[in-house]
Amino acid sequence: MQITDLKVEEKMWPLLRQAFRPMFLLGATFSAVAMMLWLWVLSGTVQLPVFADVMFWHSHEMLFGFVAAIIVGFLLTAVQNWTGLRATHGRSLGILTAVWLLGRISLLFGAYLPPIVPITLDLLFLPLAAVLLAIPLIAVKQQRNLFFVPVLLLLTLCNALMYYGRMTGRFDLQQVGSQNAVILITLLMAIVGGRVLPMFTANGTMTEKVQPIVWLDRLSLGSLWLIFALQITQLSSYLNSTILAVLYAIAAVLLAVRCARWKIWITLRVPLLWSFHVAYWFLPIGLGLFAWHHATGGVSVSTATHALTVGAMGNMILSMLARVSLGHSGRPLQPKKIMSLAFLLVILAALLRVFAAWFWPEAAYQWYLYAGAAWVLAYLIYVIVYLPILTLPRADGRPG
Repeated sequence: MQITDLKVEEKMWPLLRQAFRPMFLLGATFSAVAMMLWLWVLSGTVQLPVFADVMFWHSHEMLFGFVAAIIVGFLLTAVQNWTGLRATHGRSLGILTAVWLLGRISLLFGAYLPPIVPITLDLLFLPLAAVLLAIPLIAVKQQRNLFFVPVLLLLTLCNALMYYGRMTGRFDLQQVGSQNAVILITLLMAIVGGRVLPMFTANGTMTEKVQPIVWLDRLSLGSLWLIFALQITQLSSYLNSTILAVLYAIAAVLLAVRCARWKIWITLRVPLLWSFHVAYWFLPIGLGLFAWHHATGGVSVSTATHALTVGAMGNMILSMLARVSLGHSGRPLQPKKIMSLAFLLVILAALLRVFAAWFWPEAAYQWYLYAGAAWVLAYLIYVIVYLPILTLPRADGRPG
């Protein structure tokens, strides 16, 4: 592997030695702070001087502030393993991190700024990350993982659509941007999870790896690509609800079959595994709720969306943060026991936000507050436990 000279490495601030360090630490911290601020807004405790309004800020920042930071941190760390080349670090990583941070600050205080400032700062982040990801992939001519570059650019398009819809008063386009970002991130989770979860499960339980079924993988991921394509092009508006319900139901069933083959029941003694499995199960649950929405209207778009965001994204991200932070800092994959509590709290947040608020809508406000509080506590646990891991050199003395 091509690595920075060790003497140079030792002079570098550990936080900037690999992308997972600042992106995971700041992203997780931001998710807890942003959720806490959102809860204070809901309770009437504070009024935030955010860009646009607090509804836009909340939905936008949990996707393009929090989730985008984690995706970028993961990809710009994984690319080093994929290519054998040293990934983004040092000054370039510092610039990328600063762009992300300035985006968050400018959106939080957007009421005091011309709209072009937060919009420009925020829209710079993902394209810059895409360039940094593409450089090593192109250098070694690795085609398999190059598709992550256009995925980041598609996320940028979704982000731009949210802004365009907001600035032109086109709420429908704002929704197109946010909903397609959710579906695209869902697709990304399905892809990455399908690659690593069978291997993680086999290694963590000392069992034989479940081999993929090619047609099942292609159909399940293909169904998600189709849903995304129909929505981003707005062709879905020309389809009746029954057809949309069938499409979402097919995707849900295929992903459920895929996940069931990985045998969650053999992982119950390994928190890093069962937390990941539970997260993946929320993918078919969320898609199934979308199918129900289109078929009967018996569940809201918001409820289905939060099954994918709080349930799938929240749980999968926390599980991956806990695992990647250990593995890429040269430590054994044995998280502190309190992380099991953090995993359970995010699961609880999803159950309260999705199902409790759905079945007992008269108490929805209280469920929102309880779910948000569980989320905040879970991610604060991660930040406190992993702060020294992310800010100190690798335990094994290697670069990164």
